[in-house]
Amino acid sequence: MILVLVGVIVVAVLAVRWLGGPWSAAVPPLHPPPSRTALDILNERFARGEIDQAEYEAKRRLISQV
Repeated sequence: MILVLVGVIVVAVLAVRWLGGPWSAAVPPLHPPPSRTALDILNERFARGEIDQAEYEAKRRLISQV
């Protein structure tokens, strides 16, 4: 009877590990998140209203020169 109980517990532990239990190693993402460019950040700041159109245009010209 004890051997059957031990066998059930071993099978349960192996099944949980195989299905990816909480102690499984973390898997890194397949693709790293894309990095934001200076123009992306500038566009976001303009969209949030942090800068006005004149400042946006001036900074956009500076970025495009680089």
